[in-house]
Amino acid sequence: MPRTVWSGAISFGLVTVPINVQSATEDRSIRFHQYHLPDMGRVRYRKVCELEDREVAQSEIGKGYELTKTQVIPITDEDLSNLPLPTAKAIEIEAFVPLESIDPIRIGEGYYLQPKEQVAAKPYKLLVQALSRSSKVAVAKFAWSGRERLGLLRVRDDVLVLHAMRWPDEIRDPTELLPPPVELSEEEIDSALVLMDTMTRDDLEGDDFKDTYTEAIAQVIEAKREDREPPAVPEPEQPAQIVDLMAALQESVSKAKASRGDADVHELPKETAKKQQTSTGAKTTARKTTAKKAATRRPHSA
Repeated sequence: MPRTVWSGAISFGLVTVPINVQSATEDRSIRFHQYHLPDMGRVRYRKVCELEDREVAQSEIGKGYELTKTQVIPITDEDLSNLPLPTAKAIEIEAFVPLESIDPIRIGEGYYLQPKEQVAAKPYKLLVQALSRSSKVAVAKFAWSGRERLGLLRVRDDVLVLHAMRWPDEIRDPTELLPPPVELSEEEIDSALVLMDTMTRDDLEGDDFKDTYTEAIAQVIEAKREDREPPAVPEPEQPAQIVDLMAALQESVSKAKASRGDADVHELPKETAKKQQTSTGAKTTARKTTAKKAATRRPHSA
């Protein structure tokens, strides 16, 4: 059973829904500790007071805000739990918006919201069905761990999900990362769309979406435990340097079809293919003409 990370209520106008908050995801990564290699003793970090130069117990440690180098304001858990904010005790719904109006870069970790008591069942179901029928999501405010946050409420399999969101001023401006201006032809764009169509699928299930890194780490650990050589590392395919963008797109489409075993051929646009042939023919003719002229030249007599 997942651990409850927060208890409170959803405030929806004058409707209150008591809920427990539980993490919706889990990390399956393999974790490592640090060891002293000569004797494989565990290396641990110790919490040391800079002024007394001694290790301190957890019971002696608290939070503080550094006002100046010589003045620190202590902040207790009681201070944080009694903040003068309505969001300290509840998830306050502020508005309802279409999901597509929210930039995905602002959406973070997800949490399941569980109705806390029997009395919460009816208003909980009301909010679930209202969100489902409206095809909208709720934007809310809540305060956890000493800070107020923005959140997104949506429905997943009849369960309310809360996603932490970043405030607008927490998103960096990406314009400075734009590449220098380049020209793209309509044929190149159409060819990219053909490639996207070839790679389109209905779900994200299957071997293509497995965590192969964690699987490989597990194989290495098992091999070392059994005192044998780890599996051979496959040679990574080196990405080709793009010289002809259209040729690269055509080859990508062919590889995508081959990997999926598609019999249905998604060809590049006819105009694109025709222009490619014309371009190739022109280049070939130009090379032949140049070679012919070179052959008819005679060296000057000395």
